[in-house]
Amino acid sequence: MHKNDEFTEIPRAIDPADPKYFGNILKANLTRRQALLGSASALATFTLGGLGLTACSIDDNGVDTDTPTNAPKLGFNATAKSLADVVTVPPGYSANVLYALGDPIAAGVAVYLGNGSETGASYAQRAGDHHDGMHYFGLGNDGKYSLTESGRGLLVMNHENITQSYLHAAGPTSVGGVRTVEDEIIKEMNCHGVSVVEVRKNPAGKFAVVSDSTFNRRITPFTDMDLNGPVRGSKFAVSKLSPAATKTRGTINNCANGYTPWGTYLTCEENWKFYFTRVAGDNTNPLRSASDNAAFARYTINPGQVDNFNWASMAGDQYQRWNCSVTGSSANGADDFRNLPQTYGYVVEIDPFNPTSTPRKRTALGRFGHEGCWPGKIVAGKPLTFYMGDDVAGEYIYKFVSTANWDPADANKGMTAGDKYMDSGTLYVARYDADGTGQWLELTQGKNGLNADNALFPFTSQAAVCVNTRLAADSVGATKMDRPEWAAVNPLNGEVYFTLTNNSSRGNASMPLDAANPRRYTGTAAGGVPGTGGNINGHIIRWRETGDNPAATSFTWDIFLFGSRAGYTNPAVNASELTADNDLSSPDGLWFAPNGQLWIQTDDGAYTDTTNCMMLVAAPGKVGDGGAATLNGQSTFKGKSLGTDLRRFLVGPKQCELTGITMTPDSKALFVQIQHPGENGNIAAPGSNWPNVSGDATQAGTAGARPRSATIIITKNDGGVIGV
Repeated sequence: MHKNDEFTEIPRAIDPADPKYFGNILKANLTRRQALLGSASALATFTLGGLGLTACSIDDNGVDTDTPTNAPKLGFNATAKSLADVVTVPPGYSANVLYALGDPIAAGVAVYLGNGSETGASYAQRAGDHHDGMHYFGLGNDGKYSLTESGRGLLVMNHENITQSYLHAAGPTSVGGVRTVEDEIIKEMNCHGVSVVEVRKNPAGKFAVVSDSTFNRRITPFTDMDLNGPVRGSKFAVSKLSPAATKTRGTINNCANGYTPWGTYLTCEENWKFYFTRVAGDNTNPLRSASDNAAFARYTINPGQVDNFNWASMAGDQYQRWNCSVTGSSANGADDFRNLPQTYGYVVEIDPFNPTSTPRKRTALGRFGHEGCWPGKIVAGKPLTFYMGDDVAGEYIYKFVSTANWDPADANKGMTAGDKYMDSGTLYVARYDADGTGQWLELTQGKNGLNADNALFPFTSQAAVCVNTRLAADSVGATKMDRPEWAAVNPLNGEVYFTLTNNSSRGNASMPLDAANPRRYTGTAAGGVPGTGGNINGHIIRWRETGDNPAATSFTWDIFLFGSRAGYTNPAVNASELTADNDLSSPDGLWFAPNGQLWIQTDDGAYTDTTNCMMLVAAPGKVGDGGAATLNGQSTFKGKSLGTDLRRFLVGPKQCELTGITMTPDSKALFVQIQHPGENGNIAAPGSNWPNVSGDATQAGTAGARPRSATIIITKNDGGVIGV
């Protein structure tokens, strides 16, 4: 158990007589919160994915009093924390490796040897690295999307990044900082992107990848992409690759994901900015405008920056495109790659059922560090909504609402439906107010000050807004959040949950505490020494759209869960009263099972002295089931403490991140990603040796073996539904 004196609270002066004091704000605005919640009760029923749901009742204080229909129960004992180099699951469950780094997905591709000898070109037909967000699409006998097929499907997943040293026979080769072996760069690029693989149950009831399926496909930084939406054809996307500004090449740093009701996959470009080089002095080039430099500065692509893996040091346009400096003489950038970063940072739509289709970047949904893109409640005759986060400390949460109303007849139209619903709509950014309500602020050119004379950027078109979404959000006064990561929508009541992983700057002068981001404290870092301050362990926020209408422009919110060590006994830090069975740090991945269970995954460095990263399950309740609270002098709203309704289900191997989760429609097979095990090691001393060659994820690997990111599949030994 850790003692209170292992962290330092940051005091915050309060004057109850001050009209800005939260207690007085709450009194003044309670009627507003009641009105917003009460308006929801007027909606008797709504439909979500064909499921009829009864609206919630509201008590006299504007708080929900009933329990969601068919509230989920947890049917397993909590798994203990662990530092072992294995996957740990509850008794009665099995976990096996399904698809790991280097696995072939085409006939004739040699088996993975694990010594770095595979060619770069071969990785165009192998599993990439750093498995991340994914989705299961049932595959019917007609070769089309099936909502009910659980024995055969297409598993589509992201490969966010690479652990570079493990990929090559003796590590990456460079001389004086210049990469000298082209095949190594080809391998590294091919290990990024997306996999589409067919999975099928064999006669013994075990899932396996169909390694020669015609649906199998890798989408990488080499894959041609169409630009769709407002940025298509605009000056912002002109490049040597596409002088007409209609195309770009590849997708990069694909983190979380989403899906559409017409059966396509959404992959999201997150930390794409680190893949670009920009030479010193580029900001003073006469061909750079003041607005160019303002945009580069806001997205922190600064002069003197070198790309993560120094790909731009290799000759040839395939590699020089990562150099976004002005190198040509054209006025518009048609002879170089100065504008290429403006073709990254988007939601990318992929049709997994059409292996020859060209992916499309949906620019209407904005450009930022896209963590994911999750659909809201889907109702025939109503607009579609998609929720998105920008995974950087102090960035924002967004929502896109389609112009077109959803027509179920479009369910089999592939990316033609995407053109209809994702190329035209309204982009919003969230503001969380101190009274527990919030507003969606419209990001449309010509509204809310997004005009040509805007002080931050000349918003002369919707393309300008979409390319410079962060600047637009700054302009309208959105709430700076503690690293918005994954979202999930509760299928039982339509409420939206969002992970805020952590923020070491929270509470500093540049990022003061607010009601939606209310904690600053000094915790214990990995290794048991005092760590830095801020919101070290993160939290999960949730909200309910006014009138249970996903397209609404207002909502009510509270904080569902505060991450903390159980040993932090100060209630201002361990505000959710976590215990040894459910304490966690840095919530990241988030997903609702069809029965309403909420699955939470961690990506942490603040608790790894005690446990590897983990996955927990909650029976989540609803907005308003707790109440007002004051933490370290900051007033907020928090959900009820969950107790045994939150339990640890899985712990991963050493130095991994738990991320990516999906299920078969029958909820009897759970797919989970184990990303970058052993990431802090090297060939000589791997940080992990997982997985075991047997494929049993719960067994330790061979000593000295290189670790591999992998998709695991979890099943219940009795063949039942997972988690119950």
